[in-house]
Amino acid sequence: MANRLLVHFFAVLHLVIDKLLYICLKWYWGPSRQRCATLQRKRMIVTYSAVELARMIRTREVSCYDVISAFIDRLNEVNPLVNAVLDGPFIEALDEARHIDEQLAQGAIGDAEFASKPFLGVPFTTKDSTAVKDRLHTLGITARRGVKANNDAECVRLMKEAGAIIIATTSIPEINRWQETRNNIIGQTNNPFDVRRTVGGSSGGEGALLATCGTAIGLGTDIGGSIRMPAFYCGVYGHKPTTGVINTRGCSLRTGREPSTMVVAGPMTRYATDLLPLMKVLVGPEKSATLRLDEQTDVRKLRYFYIPESGDIKCSAVQPQLQQAMDRVVQHFSKLVPGGVQKVTLSGTEKTTNMWRYWMTQEPANFGTLLGNGKPLSPLVELAKKLTGRSEYTMASIYSLMDSLLPQEKEDVIKEMTRRCDQELTELLGDDGVLFYHSTTHTAPYHYAAFVNVYNFSYWCLFNVLHVPATQVPLGLDGDGLPLGIQVVASRNRDRHCLAVAEEIERMFNGRIAPFIVD
Repeated sequence: MANRLLVHFFAVLHLVIDKLLYICLKWYWGPSRQRCATLQRKRMIVTYSAVELARMIRTREVSCYDVISAFIDRLNEVNPLVNAVLDGPFIEALDEARHIDEQLAQGAIGDAEFASKPFLGVPFTTKDSTAVKDRLHTLGITARRGVKANNDAECVRLMKEAGAIIIATTSIPEINRWQETRNNIIGQTNNPFDVRRTVGGSSGGEGALLATCGTAIGLGTDIGGSIRMPAFYCGVYGHKPTTGVINTRGCSLRTGREPSTMVVAGPMTRYATDLLPLMKVLVGPEKSATLRLDEQTDVRKLRYFYIPESGDIKCSAVQPQLQQAMDRVVQHFSKLVPGGVQKVTLSGTEKTTNMWRYWMTQEPANFGTLLGNGKPLSPLVELAKKLTGRSEYTMASIYSLMDSLLPQEKEDVIKEMTRRCDQELTELLGDDGVLFYHSTTHTAPYHYAAFVNVYNFSYWCLFNVLHVPATQVPLGLDGDGLPLGIQVVASRNRDRHCLAVAEEIERMFNGRIAPFIVD
């Protein structure tokens, strides 16, 4: 009885706090809901999927130069509103495109080259923390404002080998550790659906550019939702792969040989159908075979489950419109498969943030040292500097630094909790199970709301703790015109199931809606 009363008390408290926060921030940011620039019909090429663009370039239905030029123009058009680009656009991309067109015209590229370069001539972007040779690699901190990468990150190298052309790098929160994309180099990145709202973090620049058609492909990284959060808030697709299947060398100064980490690199797209071909590029032939990415997945032969809420009292209640979005997906798959969709629970979901917080302390890189560009920082000293106007860091980073002053999680308790949750999920899903799980509790909140509702990201970070694949799928808009969505989760190395189900949801619901009008 006491436990139920406590849960009820926190639920009511959250409702009150959320309502007051919404009212205050709505007043603070004002009534404007400015959206991104109208797209001219003659430039619809920027709305096409990456796979379709590659096909059109390959068959010379459109020149590579025209494609790259159109995306650079669109990027320049939308960036003043969303403020997503940290370095670029790279004009050299036009020279690469011109060279590809010349080779195609001369017949110098044959079937073998096309097979090894499935994204020949297609533009892509990546977050600043993922190294691109000779381009800014700041990690969002002012001490690295002019630092450039010496080499490409492995995922960038693979994309270039696949024929894709890098056109820009995008903004991140400092050292990727915050739920909003803001730094003291270029400032705040805005949601294209409503500039008063967040794009999330840490791949927020990628989410904003994809939604506005400023790029065709995005590369993100994810340690606690950093691919899926921006994908959700911006209404696009994002896939967090099984941990370890994509080499993270060059991502946030990583070597790619870290023995234990929650960090993954993965693709972000406007179309679910682009995710699988991109995964094949990013994992490489050997791991593609291990993941059986070439096998067809019959979604009618999978088993389905859903969890309607995490039970974490530190989180807000899930919005009714997000519950309704999940209900639509559950109803569709209940009709599609004989076994229907089963409602389940998992041990430990109510302590997700505790698990994630502990496992972050086991990461090979220390946030405070990375933030100090190699020099450990004192949370109290940095807070004092911030309060006196002398800090070079955002309040979000100092807020994150302060976590080290709080009591640490009990190691034995957390390890056992993680083991049980992992075991239950593995046994539940097996080789052919898929779990539907909420993305978070609210659609894109106002800027700065994360300082109060800091734990709402737990719906994403659970799957970093468990090292399983999860795909973020858009499902239309809520009453405020903000993207809805859902996560599709499978057991380790069953990424193909997530991607196949995402394609089925895309086919059925066509849930991605652009934040602009076409004229």
